[in-house]
Amino acid sequence: MRKRRWLIPALLLIVFTVGGGWFSATGGKLGDVVKSGAATYLPKSSEASTAAALDQRFGEAQTLPALVVYTRPGGLTVADRTAIGHQIDRINTELADKLAGPVQPPADSDDKLAAEVIVPYAGTDETKIAGYVPELRDIVHDPSGPPASVTGPAGVQADLQNALGAIDGLLVLVTAAVILLILVLVYRSPLLPFLVLAVAGLALTAAQGVIYLLVKHGVLSLGSEVQGILNVLILGAGTDYALLIVSRYREELRAHDNRFDAMRAAWRRSLLPVFASGGTVILGLLCLLVSGLGLNRDLGPAGAIGIGCALLAMTTVLPLALALLGRAAFWPRRPTYEGASDGYVEVSQATGTAAAAPRLRGATQVLDTPAVATEADRSGRWARIAVLVARHPRPLWMGALAVLALLSLGLLRLHADGIPQTDMILEGPVESATGQTALAAHYSAGSGNPVLTIAHADRIPQVADVIRAVPGVATTDISPTTVDGLGKIDTTLTTAPDSKASLATVERLRSAVAAAVPDAQSKTGGYTAVLIDFNAQATKDRIVIPLLLLVICVLLTILLRSVVASLLLLATVVLSYLAALGVSAVMFHDVFGFSGVDATYPLHAFVFLVALGVDYNIFLMTRVREEAQRTDTRRGTIAGLTVTGGVITSAGIVLAATFAALAVIPLVLLVELAFTVAFGVLLDTFVVRSILVPALTIDLGRAMWWPSALSRRTIEAGPVPESEPERTESETADR
Repeated sequence: MRKRRWLIPALLLIVFTVGGGWFSATGGKLGDVVKSGAATYLPKSSEASTAAALDQRFGEAQTLPALVVYTRPGGLTVADRTAIGHQIDRINTELADKLAGPVQPPADSDDKLAAEVIVPYAGTDETKIAGYVPELRDIVHDPSGPPASVTGPAGVQADLQNALGAIDGLLVLVTAAVILLILVLVYRSPLLPFLVLAVAGLALTAAQGVIYLLVKHGVLSLGSEVQGILNVLILGAGTDYALLIVSRYREELRAHDNRFDAMRAAWRRSLLPVFASGGTVILGLLCLLVSGLGLNRDLGPAGAIGIGCALLAMTTVLPLALALLGRAAFWPRRPTYEGASDGYVEVSQATGTAAAAPRLRGATQVLDTPAVATEADRSGRWARIAVLVARHPRPLWMGALAVLALLSLGLLRLHADGIPQTDMILEGPVESATGQTALAAHYSAGSGNPVLTIAHADRIPQVADVIRAVPGVATTDISPTTVDGLGKIDTTLTTAPDSKASLATVERLRSAVAAAVPDAQSKTGGYTAVLIDFNAQATKDRIVIPLLLLVICVLLTILLRSVVASLLLLATVVLSYLAALGVSAVMFHDVFGFSGVDATYPLHAFVFLVALGVDYNIFLMTRVREEAQRTDTRRGTIAGLTVTGGVITSAGIVLAATFAALAVIPLVLLVELAFTVAFGVLLDTFVVRSILVPALTIDLGRAMWWPSALSRRTIEAGPVPESEPERTESETADR
């Protein structure tokens, strides 16, 4: 019988590990199937997508150009022009299978100091074409020729992909190292941190394997920007779930002599809050499926699969491994058996100081009775905080609200209307940015990357006249070809195609044509128009926010059986989100000096901060409710905060640190998200969950639980029948 108690967990552990390992074997290929680029994320109904579809009728191959800009301060020499000619021949020969057509001779600038060559890559798959650019750069960076820079949409995308290349290696290593360091400080054990990290790593690679198979077979799609977020989300959330389970197991080892009985009790009592927390994040992420932008839709199911794998690993593999290791997992600070307990948590206020005894033996202990100091040394700090909150609840929650409201004022400086692609990369001046600067110095900055307008052929002359009158337009070129009654105009802008000035110009162009020639039914596309439609759709996708709030509110109401608690918890997390955005806006604008804020930023920050912030409130309030059922709301809150304070704070630090690791990728949009989520999680951990929520709960008392039976108790003693069913003798003994 004793052999069977360890044999079954061992066999199950092998089964789960081998199963996860099978999926893990394919996880390393995920980077081969990701996509990138604003055009790939746009809905087909967008104006830019419609224009691109109409353009195909003209029989011209779809292209994503790279622009090669040759410059020499004193002007290009005869030898330079000869070298450029040789390079064009090499491009046409060596890259022929990748081009939509032959590369034409260079176009000289008016000042004769530069030459421009347009390399028309076939197709619009930015991820695929970005992989061709290094070969082009090898050709044009010939020491025998003039200095050259590769820019344009293909060059910019290549530099972005190069920056994102850190995702597969450096990001995971940094995240794992940060988690390991924090776990070592938390557990002060040489074994347990590696065990938790190993299980989290298994969850990550298994999730990557599952997602790879789904993407490969066309069930899902995945953006390269999402891949890095996915990695830190799985590692961070998985470690958080592990911290809760490990904490409860250590607590039960003091109440059970047998390690398997302790794990059975710990698993049963931690399963609800862990799955409620993970389920909240999963459903929150799945709300992104209603988005119109492919980038957001990709994040939804991929993130949900990742959290699901983290939940599965942490509620199966980790408990089985802990049960087999027993107290040895915590060496050298092994928890010792202190005798059976009834699960009460008591805090003493007899001397004005606090001591916690989460596992007291006496069911009749009351709050003001001196506590048996079984846990005082371990949770004294949080016991003192809990008592402080209990003594001054109203001033504390009002003060916390005032601080959050003050921080939220920074929202006045938040303008999430996009970032120029050439400003997206943080580390040094990249080649595409240098090339764009050279292009703007010698040509119209929009040269080689025209705006496309398609309209009824009989209205093309009028449309062209309207476009020429739009400020910011350099030249227009009417195509001599008409197809299906449609004509085409290519428009070159005076400013860089990804600049805010160009975006404003194209918006004016669209409005002017629609107002002056409405029967032309014009559609405007091209690179700049794609960026406009991407930002506009990202703004529309914020409709997900109220949907996510509704889903979380319903889940909290079901979990806590209280409308009041769910609404208050949700309100505190939203206020924390607004405060985090306020601080971030000031930092981005006045400290970091970023040129803008990505249009997807508010939604992504909301999903992670609200869904993950609710996690910690779930961890806290499920324990508060458990303790309040045995005593009253005030004592239950003190007890819940005392016992969960350390583990939830550790979880918050882990999650903040993992998201902060995103900053190793030198892309503005990921650095922005990293800062906001990390700061917001810490704000939620140390202000909202530690002060605001407990203080509100104590001040409201039993009204916090309306309309459940717990809110109607007039005698604050004994369990509430609706949520504390009678236990058998064996269950009572287990407690």
